[in-house]
Amino acid sequence: MGLWLALRPSPPRPPLIVGVDDDTLKWTAFPLTVVRQERALGADAVRVWVPWNGEASPTGVRRVELSRAETAARRTEVVLAVFDFGARTPARPAAQTRFCGYAARALALVPDARAVVVWNEANSRAYWRAGAAAYERLLARCYDTLHAQRRSVTVLDSTASAHSPGAFLGAVAAAYRASGRRAPIVDAFGHNPYPRTSAESPAATHASGFIGEGDYARLAAALAGGFAGTAQKSRDVWYLEDGFQSSVPRGLAGHYGGSETAVTVTPRLQARWLRDALLLAACQPTVRAFFNFELVDETRLAGWQSGLIWRGDRAKPAAPAFAAAARSSRGGCRAHP
Repeated sequence: MGLWLALRPSPPRPPLIVGVDDDTLKWTAFPLTVVRQERALGADAVRVWVPWNGEASPTGVRRVELSRAETAARRTEVVLAVFDFGARTPARPAAQTRFCGYAARALALVPDARAVVVWNEANSRAYWRAGAAAYERLLARCYDTLHAQRRSVTVLDSTASAHSPGAFLGAVAAAYRASGRRAPIVDAFGHNPYPRTSAESPAATHASGFIGEGDYARLAAALAGGFAGTAQKSRDVWYLEDGFQSSVPRGLAGHYGGSETAVTVTPRLQARWLRDALLLAACQPTVRAFFNFELVDETRLAGWQSGLIWRGDRAKPAAPAFAAAARSSRGGCRAHP
């Protein structure tokens, strides 16, 4: 028996979840049309934003948006990202209870959702201003509240590639240990492994303080070291946002407005980097998901032009590259950029 156990092969790695971050399906009376478009481009999942403005429960237009998300969730994997910006950080116990209750009520309205992200990029002051210990408390509270609502839901945190995510996760782990908690705080760790600029290869490595996709080993080590010996057994990682901004061809400039504020690359290089990023994720042992930000470019040039589709509804070169890489990734680590 002992020899058989020693020789038993490891269970196969589950197929990589490939998705997009996109709210379009919330804004249309025909969300399944959007789902079909996403699936045609190789995305079997979508992350949608559920804004929280301090209320106890989704009401009005938010309920309509969530009903559309539920329609979509019957045909694709839907991830609900519940958050607002830094000024509304739920730091105190009462605010955290209110926030987690809101997230659970949102989940109740989308019972077929695959996962819930608890806040966004908590190591960035643009989104979170209460420190790692307060975020650990929020994760613990929401983990229990969301699993009481639905046992099978995947609960995720969120960190950004900049703003020292390794140190932040270490501080979250230290707060978790100090709390004495004997249950997990997440089912997987969400991370947004954006490069420093879109001109940078997804495989690029960086010094301490920045964890892009090429720095996966440092992210895995931070999670393994920080949570070793605790009840937080999962070290799975979901790449919840990544993307490379492309320049806009002159013929499509009329669909965009304002001025560009970031480094952009040619549409062909965007396609290459996105393909490489997806295939690299498929080769990283604990990475379970990869989401591109976004499906369609933002109209504002000061926003993000990292979509698969131009404004005006024409596919970018990134669209077929993404679809082909998504197909390849579902077969495991077959091609490494």
